[in-house]
Amino acid sequence: QVQLVESGGGLVQAGGSLRLSCAASGRTDVSPAMGWFRQAPGKDREFVAAVTYSGGSTAYANSVKGRFAVSRDNAKSTLLLAMNSLKPEDTAVYYCAASFGLGSGMISRAEKYEYWGQGTQVTVSS
Repeated sequence: QVQLVESGGGLVQAGGSLRLSCAASGRTDVSPAMGWFRQAPGKDREFVAAVTYSGGSTAYANSVKGRFAVSRDNAKSTLLLAMNSLKPEDTAVYYCAASFGLGSGMISRAEKYEYWGQGTQVTVSS
């Protein structure tokens, strides 16, 4: 079992920056693949960024490439998302997800993740 708690969301003006954190607890013998997903009102949940268990491979949605950076600190069991040049269309609830045994080809697929956090709201004003 893995418990995930997100933090760092808030209100920011367009062009601004935020950094999201996801603290993982529970199973500690191995590190899971971890990712960020988001859901805007009236829309389906969508992939944002993810990283393999080792941190060796990352994946990004086209809409955030060049603006967002995902990283992890396995010693602290933490997943980070640095978001820069934020746009109003980035407004959503951001969810952290984790799952064991995911290869780099699977980390962008929401249905492959077993554990989910409660989400943190990010609002970007124009």
